[in-house]
This record gives sequence, C-alpha cells and structure tokens, in this order.
Amino acid sequence: MQNDFFKYQAQTTQFAAGFEVEKAEGSYIFGKDGRKYLDFVAGVSANTLGHSHPKIVNAIKEQADKYLHVMVYGEYAQEKPVELCRLLAEATPNPLEITYLVNSGAEAIDGSLKLAKRYTGREEIVSFKNSYHGNTHGALSVSGHEGHKREFRPLLPMISFIEFNNENDFDKITEKTACVILETIQGAAGFLVPNDDYLVKLKKRCEEVGALLILDEIQPGFGRTGKLFSFEHFGIVPDILVMGKGMGGGVPVGAFMSSKKIMETLSHSPKLGHITTFGGNPLIAAASHATLKEVLESGLMNEVDEKEKLYRELLVHPKIKNINGKGLMLAVNLGTPDFTLNVAKRCMEKGLIVFWQLYRNEYLRISPPLTISKEEITEGCKIILEVLNEE
Repeated sequence: MQNDFFKYQAQTTQFAAGFEVEKAEGSYIFGKDGRKYLDFVAGVSANTLGHSHPKIVNAIKEQADKYLHVMVYGEYAQEKPVELCRLLAEATPNPLEITYLVNSGAEAIDGSLKLAKRYTGREEIVSFKNSYHGNTHGALSVSGHEGHKREFRPLLPMISFIEFNNENDFDKITEKTACVILETIQGAAGFLVPNDDYLVKLKKRCEEVGALLILDEIQPGFGRTGKLFSFEHFGIVPDILVMGKGMGGGVPVGAFMSSKKIMETLSHSPKLGHITTFGGNPLIAAASHATLKEVLESGLMNEVDEKEKLYRELLVHPKIKNINGKGLMLAVNLGTPDFTLNVAKRCMEKGLIVFWQLYRNEYLRISPPLTISKEEITEGCKIILEVLNEE
C-alpha cells in the first residue's frame, strides 16, 4: 500500500511519512505494523472528539440509511443540515444567526470574502502578516506568508497586510475597506494569542469605518480553547464567523455565519451569489450536528483549562524555549526546524504522533482531541521528554 501511495496519490511534500493506517479509535491510531500510536495532533485539530466517536459514527450510519445527496445547496429542507444550523444559532451570540454550509474551511473563507464585498460594496481587504486561511486562490490571497504564495501569483488584488497585535497599523483600515480578516489565534505562525484588548480595539476601528470583521475560527473553534469559539474569551463578536476542521469531528466540512441582514445579500443581484453542490450534505451535517451537540452537552470544554495546565506543567525541559497557544492548541518551541522535525520523527518511533507548525517549523504542534485523558497526556509528554533527553 505504501508503494501505491507514493506512486498514485499526489503528495504535498517530498518527505511524507507514508504511515499505513489500519484503524483509529479514541486517542489512538493503529498501524498496519501492529502498533498503536497516541495521537497528539487529532488530524490537525479536526478530530474534536477523537477517532471514530460512537455518536458521530452512529449519526452517519443513521443518515446513510435514509438518503445521501439529493439537491444542490439551499434548495431542499433536509433534517440534519437544518438542525445543525439551528443549534449553531442557539449556541452563538447575536448577531450571528444564519449559517452557510460548505465543504471546507478554505471554501468558507472564500465565501466570507465574497459576502463582505457584496454587503459593503467595497473592494479592499485587510489581512495579517503570517496569517494562514487555506489554499484556494481566495484563501491564499489573504494568507500572509509570501513563501507560500509567490509561485501562484497573480492572486486577488487590493489586499493589504498589517501586523498582528500592533495597534499602530489600524490607520490602514479605512472607509475603502470591505473587511478585516484574521485568525482569532494565529495558527501557522505558532498559535499566537491576541493581546488583552487588541480585538476589542480592532472591532471598534472596523465599526468606525464601516468595515466588516471576519474571524477565522477554523482551528480554535468547537471547544478547543475551552469556549465553543475562541472569540468568546476576548469580549467581541465578529460580523462574519468562519469555521471548519473540528466542526465535523473527522469529516470534511466548513461554514460561514453572520446576521440574516448580511447573509441575505448572497441570494440576489446576482442570485446564487455563492453556490456549492455538496455544501450542507446530509451525511456531513449529521456528523457535524452530533459533534456540536456532544461538545455542548458533554462538559468537555470545562476540562480544557486543566488539560492545558497539565501540558504546561509536564513539558518543562532545557530544550523547550517556550509554549505558545491556548487550551488544547499549543505550540512548543524547540529552537530550530531541523531539531523539531527530528523530535517529531523520534516521537513517532516511540508511539506518539506530533507535528509541526506550517510557517514556524521550530514549533512542535500539540492539538489532541478534546476527549484525551489526563493519563494519556502524561503518557505522551513522557515520550516527548524522553526524546529530548536522548537528542
């Protein structure tokens, strides 16, 4: 299988692991080599409730027995997509009230940018240096790392970039700005958290000039920071909220959410202002609804702070420079990219899956399922410390 993987399936790097998966359950992935591996990555923040959570699996099976795709997005009323959108509206503050379901976080970013332009009638966009929003042309255009963009230009025009946590850049947000888009917590840059009142001041500046604020919660959303969405820690509500990854608990999904007043502008002049064939797919919506319901009702979010504290207490070592992040999205600075990549490789050999940050390879990614136990955290951190002692 590994030979066919490299021969027939397109690769995203020249050093893919090619690890052969047999099955996955809870906090573990089981390989065809007969070993089990503790997962500290959760599919890059996607497996919110761990692997093969029974409530998600049962929701998928029940929906599969009823029907799969029946019509393009927005035409038919289907039980699970409607239930998902209603539950999202009930769980988020005003004016977030209506959701557009799509297939991925990157598509949701593209849809949110179109929505902001359509509603404001403006063309300019402000994004952030070192931001990451996805790899479609639109999402890549507002991502702030030139090394990942250079070979794909020309991209969208009229986009400027400001520095995260720097209030001196606010004067670049003007009456010509359609929207400001940012990750509530910068992901690829090393899980950077906004300063205390930075987002409050940013939202105020957007309101002053009539620009919409788009928050990308694709990574921190769905309980990863101890709140359903991480903006709830910072005293603001975005005009447009983007979500994905952990929303589906292991299936491909994305969405953007706003007020009815803003969202309805995509339905006319022109009609089909955004359209997707498989967005709102009932099978995916069933899994997403089961995930959201469990996150809201299980009490898992109440455990996040204690689990974060445990990671920070255990991961103390002379080779660890610092730990960024919040909740169960932590970035461990090991100094250099080469050393970090080697540590990740050695951890895998010892039965622990860790990864690295896209732009800042010196940071080791820790983003386990919310369901991970304290015993499993202790077990995994012991492996990391063993590797650091050996290197």
